[in-house]
Amino acid sequence: MIVVTGATGNVGRALVGRLVAENRPVRALTRDPEQATLPAAAEVARLDLTDPAALFKGASKLFLQVQATGDRTGAVLDAARAAGVRHVVMLSSGIIREGADETHPVYAWHAAIERQVRDSGVEWTFLRPNAFATNARQWAPQIRSGDTVRGPYAGALTAPIHEGDIAAVAARALLDDGHTGAVHRLTGPAAVTTGEQIAAIGRALGRELRFVEVPPDEVGRDLFPHVPPQMLPGVLKSLAATVGIRPEITKTVEAVTGSPARTFAEWAVDHRADFTA
Repeated sequence: MIVVTGATGNVGRALVGRLVAENRPVRALTRDPEQATLPAAAEVARLDLTDPAALFKGASKLFLQVQATGDRTGAVLDAARAAGVRHVVMLSSGIIREGADETHPVYAWHAAIERQVRDSGVEWTFLRPNAFATNARQWAPQIRSGDTVRGPYAGALTAPIHEGDIAAVAARALLDDGHTGAVHRLTGPAAVTTGEQIAAIGRALGRELRFVEVPPDEVGRDLFPHVPPQMLPGVLKSLAATVGIRPEITKTVEAVTGSPARTFAEWAVDHRADFTA
């Protein structure tokens, strides 16, 4: 049995689908099982963090999505180990790397949980993706209402990764040998600017979209609805550091799965419905 936390999130949902397609037993944890709309072959269970021991009966592996477990992650890991879970694949962050700003709140949070996983007594694999292509959904309200998108740093360069490719690597880390103690850095296959992302979404929709740059000191939460307010300054600082700087690009997706990482343009086609009314 493989337990998947965050099973209705972007990566978790794709991972559940992959594991079910390979006929692997999956227990998908979510706060609202009735609304989960996950594959019928998956065992869908309520994520009850007040009784984590009940979540891991018969399980041997865990996909850990720390946004789902939050400050109860330590208790979840203890319960998993006590129940017989032998391997944890953790969705971490690419911000954790040599020379990074260790005071950055995103770094500090993920690094602390990685330490918890290392100290838990179970085997582990860390997935450290950089920019998620799904972050582009922050522009959906503007795109639904018109052809102009406002935001900071038109020249910010990232290599956004498709959530399906993260899930594909997670599946192989859970199912195949050779991933114990591995740290997989994950990116998309090419660098694109913010402006180029907007243009790619426009092409996917058959529209011509225009990006208008907003000074960072005028950026409010309305332009980053998916970012907790306390983390927005750190996110803006990170974006500023990417302007004109070529991002890290890895071949990890292809090396682990045998298939190359999908481009942002492919992601935009896959997610056209996210940007239509």
